[in-house]
Amino acid sequence: MGKIVSIVNQKGGVGKTTTAVNLAAGIGLAGKKVLLVDADPQGNSTSGYGISKKAGGATSYELLIGAAKAESAIIKTDFKNVDVIPASMNLAAAEVELVDIEHREAMLKNALAPVRENYDYIFIDCPPSLGLITINALNAGDTVLVPIQCEYFALEGLSQLMSSIRQIKRLYNPTLEIEGIVLTMFDGRLNLTQQVVGEIKKFFANKLYKTAIPRGVRLSEAPSHGLPIQYYDKRSKGAVAYNDLAKEFIKRNKRG
Repeated sequence: MGKIVSIVNQKGGVGKTTTAVNLAAGIGLAGKKVLLVDADPQGNSTSGYGISKKAGGATSYELLIGAAKAESAIIKTDFKNVDVIPASMNLAAAEVELVDIEHREAMLKNALAPVRENYDYIFIDCPPSLGLITINALNAGDTVLVPIQCEYFALEGLSQLMSSIRQIKRLYNPTLEIEGIVLTMFDGRLNLTQQVVGEIKKFFANKLYKTAIPRGVRLSEAPSHGLPIQYYDKRSKGAVAYNDLAKEFIKRNKRG
């Protein structure tokens, strides 16, 4: 049965969607079957795989409000071993519509249950907030992967996020664990970077991935072409880093 990993950071612009798109591609290239669920109303994971947000058909919005089954929303991509459940513009309304639904926190979990056994890993790209969509993702997930930028405010955000995760564990999902923390937009030459890394290691030493994702022009360009970085420029630093992260992720999960 596939492991469900929610990719979460309530702060925007930290490389969350970049990590969702490219880690999924890297794990697919490593031979594992992956489903990427775009649960962010911005729909950037959807366009990052070259899928039109106006394509019609079922999306994560219909899954969240109970109007469609996951099988009908899955799109087979041209990228090795990766399927996508896209987001649509309507997803922004889901927060409001979910308020009146009974067991609203479990809609995504229940929707994904029938397709779990078809994949090795299911990644959920969450919105940059801790609203009902993210609560659904945390309730559906086995673990949480946190991309974090090496800057001072990132540490404040991390402690807020950990407190939210503890609350979700207590209320809905007692087995939820931290998958790991990924450093993004990494520049080892900066003193601040080293300070942030030092602080994270103090509290999450065994959860911090050795692979850090560097800043890169090619990484920024790839989404506008609807391609994961490995297919846009496989020799770029970003492609190498995400492939390394994928290998590290798979290796950690073998141990687990």
